[in-house]
Amino acid sequence: MFVIVSRQVVIDSRFSTVICAPVYSVYDGLSTQVPVGIHEGLKHDSSIHCDELVSLPKAMLTDFVGMLPPDKLRSLDKALSTALQIEGE
Repeated sequence: MFVIVSRQVVIDSRFSTVICAPVYSVYDGLSTQVPVGIHEGLKHDSSIHCDELVSLPKAMLTDFVGMLPPDKLRSLDKALSTALQIEGE
């Protein structure tokens, strides 16, 4: 399972791929991981791993599972910034 982390403009564009982060059932507590679970539409506790970003064809992403609430989106932003060494404002 993957979470799309590309900008919405890229998702809506003619580009054939998007950047995604994998979701695993393992959570190690790293600052580049975001815990997710049933509240986000998953069947069990998992985590988004921002150190393993991949580019995937949009055609592979066929099953919508759920959405991240605002607090998880902020956690995802922070984890991506950490993984990519991007300093905040």
